[in-house]
Amino acid sequence: MVMRPRDERELAEAIRDSAGPLRVVGGGTRPVCAGAGVVLETGGLAGVRLYEPAALTLVVGAGTPLAEVEAVLEGARQRLGFEPVRWGALLNAAGESTIGGVVAANVSGPRRLQAGACRDALIGVRFFDGHGEVIKNGGRVMKNVTGYDLVKLMAGSWGRLGVMSEVAFKLQPAAAAEATLLLEGLGAGEAVAALSAALGSPYEVSGAGWMPDAGAMLRLEGLAESVAYRVARLSAQLARFGAVRVERDGAALWRALGEVEPLQGLAGAVWRFSVKPSEAPAILARLGCPVVLDWGGGLIWAVLPEGVDARAKAAPYSGHATLMRGPGVVFEPEMPGVAALSAGVRAKFDPRGIFIGSEGA
Repeated sequence: MVMRPRDERELAEAIRDSAGPLRVVGGGTRPVCAGAGVVLETGGLAGVRLYEPAALTLVVGAGTPLAEVEAVLEGARQRLGFEPVRWGALLNAAGESTIGGVVAANVSGPRRLQAGACRDALIGVRFFDGHGEVIKNGGRVMKNVTGYDLVKLMAGSWGRLGVMSEVAFKLQPAAAAEATLLLEGLGAGEAVAALSAALGSPYEVSGAGWMPDAGAMLRLEGLAESVAYRVARLSAQLARFGAVRVERDGAALWRALGEVEPLQGLAGAVWRFSVKPSEAPAILARLGCPVVLDWGGGLIWAVLPEGVDARAKAAPYSGHATLMRGPGVVFEPEMPGVAALSAGVRAKFDPRGIFIGSEGA
């Protein structure tokens, strides 16, 4: 059964009248609980509600396609600073990403190391709890939060606390200039040292990663003179790791990194690790499989045969791992105290336990 409310009134009724589990679906590009529960699609809750370019503020329906949001912002040379990415091709999922699904999964691309994650740009949210009651938190301007910050809580909640109908963001102006530094010929383990050195420099790196064909990648953005100066200084600093090539238009490279393009189409289960840089070379050696590094977030994307527990293969490590594509998505177990806190929060917002999660962005 599929329900597709056209407005907030129908959304509230759908939740109140539900007798069983609900599976919230945005674009269906990030399946985490496919096959279970009644589908509640958010595509009818779409459209730009408020856009003030001068105030760098956007309010939009949660079901609005991400592509539509980006097209609106591009016209004013503005952007969502956290650089939302699309994982549909990686996860073998059809559909089109929606902005509410991006928030539900806290999806953030390579620029999060400079601009912050999705939750850092989110300034307001409207959602419906397990009783079908609307809850509004935050607003349409940046300000200090008093009380419980539900805006941050909803980012990364995977549809387990409520169904979002509207989200508000603080925007960024597009960069005047950018450049990508490439250190080709480095293996993934070797690249970690170079990437970490660049991230520890004063040159304001806005993206760092490694892909098999591209090698180590570093992005610098800002005013043209500033970018030129930082490119020269950082290139000189990184020369000890190998020859540095400068790419003036690296948009395709960063899109490929965010979407984990080199691992698309490979057979097996897709795992994502978030680890300490100092542990990465040893983890990569133990995994011994195709990988991509999105190093601004300390992320290792890996493909292993289905049925292999990558966590056991990579151990020991500090951090967490998630099975993103495979027979049932697996999250790293929470520590007992955190698990108890999570259960308590869910009981408050969804006392009937009807929200079983979100199936996508």
